[in-house]
Amino acid sequence: MRPKKPAKLVLIDGAVFEGSSFGADGESTGEVCFNTSMTGYQEILTDPSYAGQIMTMTYPLIGNVGVNPEDAESTHPWVAGFIVREASRIRSNFRATMSLDDYLTENNIIGIQDVDTRRLVRHIRNQGAMMGILSNNDLDEKSLLEKLEAAESYVDIDWMKTASCEEAHDWTDGFTSAFSPAGPEGTWQSRRVAAIDFGMKRNILRYLTEVNCSVRVFPATVEAQDVIDWNPDGVFLSNGPGNPEAGTYAVECIRKLLGKFPIFGICMGHELLGLALGGTIVKLKFGHRGANHPVMNLDTRKVEITAQNHGFVLGDDLFEKPDIRITHVNLNDQTNEGLECTDIPAFSVQYHPEASPGPHDASYLFAKFARMLAKIH
Repeated sequence: MRPKKPAKLVLIDGAVFEGSSFGADGESTGEVCFNTSMTGYQEILTDPSYAGQIMTMTYPLIGNVGVNPEDAESTHPWVAGFIVREASRIRSNFRATMSLDDYLTENNIIGIQDVDTRRLVRHIRNQGAMMGILSNNDLDEKSLLEKLEAAESYVDIDWMKTASCEEAHDWTDGFTSAFSPAGPEGTWQSRRVAAIDFGMKRNILRYLTEVNCSVRVFPATVEAQDVIDWNPDGVFLSNGPGNPEAGTYAVECIRKLLGKFPIFGICMGHELLGLALGGTIVKLKFGHRGANHPVMNLDTRKVEITAQNHGFVLGDDLFEKPDIRITHVNLNDQTNEGLECTDIPAFSVQYHPEASPGPHDASYLFAKFARMLAKIH
């Protein structure tokens, strides 16, 4: 790691946090959030759902296991900036091919360390997630605040188009180990699944192939007729970044697919499915981001420890409809974490059953989708 250089984070409410830079030189704006995961920083960095956000890690030491290509959830990091208490100067893992510092530098991501992350997280919890600017070049607080005030707000940008693939393609890679996370069902009959990519993690695709789905990935702006023409057995709606209300094109597409194919959605896919069903969106004060969020499955009454990454949830008005029911509830704040339609084959969850990083308590949902495909076809 190179010699430390001063850096600053300025929030839109005027709060200032000083530290030392690592990673790339420059400055960047984004919505400042925090993640409570103790491990998995590389998966977090490369999760397209974090596009446009400056991510704060609450765990104090980050970077000690380095970076390796196998743990990436996409082709490159998506965060707008990275904030840690201490960036480890030592990487100690036999799988590591690069240090975190070099990885951020190579991908032009600005990092800041030596920040009082506890104070920053308390500030976000009290005031809410907000826009910030991170710089290791311009350290004038007034200048940085002026630049931040002139920047476009995170919620006004359609990040799904940015994070999605450009054209349709087939996915063939699976898990590299003998681990079978989707359940002990045995051999699954092959099914064709159209996966609409709003900023999808690779581990979702691995799980779909694990239940023997032949997956074609379609861009976020795909027309419903293009999906219909491919004649899938089912449709998957992926996670993704930003404000779901910006994806009016996706909501229109999903409405045209409802009832024609079984549908399974995760995170952004859950929110877009809810909008297509006539629901509304509510922005959380500081979001759910971490690998230890308790969720109750209302069907089994079991508590699942889940990986989460979202700043929006569906409004309660959706569940006043007689043909839509709540399947999962967050035990921290009672927000909705899952829905299922009673008249058509469609369900979704707000959290991440594919984990990476995080627990595998909810991986059974991929088996549920496979059973739905088998039942319909």
